[in-house]
Amino acid sequence: MKDKKPTDYKADFKRRLAEIKRTRWVRFSLVALLYLAWVAWLGNWWWALGLILIFDIYITGYIPFTWWKQSKSKATRSVMSWVDAIIYALILVYFIFGFLGQNYMIPSSSLEKTLLTGDYLVVNKVTYGPRVPITPVHVPLVHNKLPILNCDSYLDWPQNSYHRLKGLRSVENGDIVVFNFPAGDTVATKYEETANYYDLVRAYGWERVNNDPATFGEVRYRPVDRRTNYVKRAVGIAGQNLRISNDTIYIDGVAQPFPEHVQFRYYFTSPYAITTEMAYKYGIAPEDIANESKEQAMRFARHLGFDPNLILYSAPLIYDMVEQMKRDGLITNIVKANDIFTIGNGEMYPEGLGRDWSTSNWGGPDGVVIPAKGMTVELDAEAWDLYKRCIRNYEGHHDAYFTDGVAYIDGKPAKEYTFTMDYYFMMGDNRDNSLDSRFWGFVPEDHVVGTPLFVVISFDKDRSIFNGGIRWNRVFTSANPDKPAFEVAQNP
Repeated sequence: MKDKKPTDYKADFKRRLAEIKRTRWVRFSLVALLYLAWVAWLGNWWWALGLILIFDIYITGYIPFTWWKQSKSKATRSVMSWVDAIIYALILVYFIFGFLGQNYMIPSSSLEKTLLTGDYLVVNKVTYGPRVPITPVHVPLVHNKLPILNCDSYLDWPQNSYHRLKGLRSVENGDIVVFNFPAGDTVATKYEETANYYDLVRAYGWERVNNDPATFGEVRYRPVDRRTNYVKRAVGIAGQNLRISNDTIYIDGVAQPFPEHVQFRYYFTSPYAITTEMAYKYGIAPEDIANESKEQAMRFARHLGFDPNLILYSAPLIYDMVEQMKRDGLITNIVKANDIFTIGNGEMYPEGLGRDWSTSNWGGPDGVVIPAKGMTVELDAEAWDLYKRCIRNYEGHHDAYFTDGVAYIDGKPAKEYTFTMDYYFMMGDNRDNSLDSRFWGFVPEDHVVGTPLFVVISFDKDRSIFNGGIRWNRVFTSANPDKPAFEVAQNP
C-alpha cells in the first residue's frame, strides 16, 4: 500500500470539513470559547493545545472516539452509548466539582444552630478562587475512599503544587468556610472518621499506633485535597491578633459580636420530664440533651443551690431558647457549664503553650498573631510552640526542630521565620461541642475549599421522612445568616 501524498491529506481534510453541519460548528465554537475562558482563568496557556483535541472531536474526527456507532452489534452500540454518556458526565462533574462548586453534607453539630446535622449545602469555590487539583487523578463524586472496596479513590502520583485561581475575594471574618482538616494529614484508617491520629499517638504511643494495624488500621498520609472536609466559621484571619476571654473573641483588642445562633452548654433544672417532642419544639436535638444523674443533681444542690427535687438536664442552648424555656416554666435554675468548670483544659493547641488555656479562655492575656504570608517572627521557645506545626507540616520544612534555645530549619540555625501562606482561625458556633482551631491550630490557605452558598435540603436522621424527617423550612435558605452582623461590626 502506497503512502498518501500531501495532496491526498489536504483533500481528505477538506472533505471532512465540508461534511460538518453548521450545528456541529456552533457546538464546537461554544465548547472552544468555554475552554479558552477556563485556560485564561487557569493562567497556563500551554493548556490551549487542548483545542487541537477538541477540534478533532467535534470537526475532523481523525481519532475514532465514536467507532462504536459503526458497529454491526446492537449490544455493542447500546453498551458503548452508556459508557460514552457516563464518561462525558464524569468529565463534566470533575470540572464542576474541581473549579466551580460541589455539594457537602453537615456531619456534626459543631455549627448548630447556624447549620444543622443533615443539611446538604452547595459549596461555592469561585468566591475565594478554586484550587487547581493537588491530586488530579481521582474518582469524581467520592472524597478519599471508594465505597465497598474501601480503598483509596485517588492516585498519589502525580501531585501538583498548591495554586489557587483568582477569586472574587479572600476569606473574611465571619465567613463560614469548608476546608480540609489540617491535622488530618496522617490518619489511622480504622479511626479516620472518629479520632485524630495525633490524639491516638498521645493516648497509646507512636509505636503501638504505627505497628498495630489490627487495632488501628494502616497509617496513611493524605494529600491536602484528600483530607477530611470540615466546616467552621472564620473568626480570625491572617495577621490579626486573637484571644478568647470568658467566651468573647477579641480581634486586635476589640470584642467581636456573638453570632445570633451561638450555643453554649448549660445545666438546668426543670419540673417537667423533657420529651423528644418538647426538645424538638425548642430546637434541641434529642441526642444533645442529657438527663443528669441524681448524684450530679445533689452536687448542684449543695454547691449552687439548685432544687434537688427537680430534674437536672444539660444541653447546648442559644440565648433565645433559654429565655423561651424560662417563660414557659421549663427552666428554674440554670448555669453555663464553663462558668463552673473548665472545658478542654490541657487539651488546647499548642501543646505546652496551651496547657492552661481552655475553650472559653484561649491565647493568654496578649493573644496570638495568626500567621500571614510575608509575616516574619522571631523563633524563641514560645513562638516555636505556637508556629512549629505551620512551619513543619504545612510549609514543607519537615525536618525543622528546636533544641537548646535554637531553631533549625533545613539543617541550619534560624533566628526568625517568614511565612509563605496566609492562615485562619476557625471555630464552631456550638462553642462547647466543636473540635476546632482551639484544639488543633491554624488552617492554611491551601486547605481552604470554599464557602457554602445555601442549604439545598435538610434531613433529620432522628425522624422518619413522613414525620418531620425533611426540614422543609431550611430548603434554599442561607448557609450563613449571621454574616451581616460581622460586616456591620467591622464596618460601622
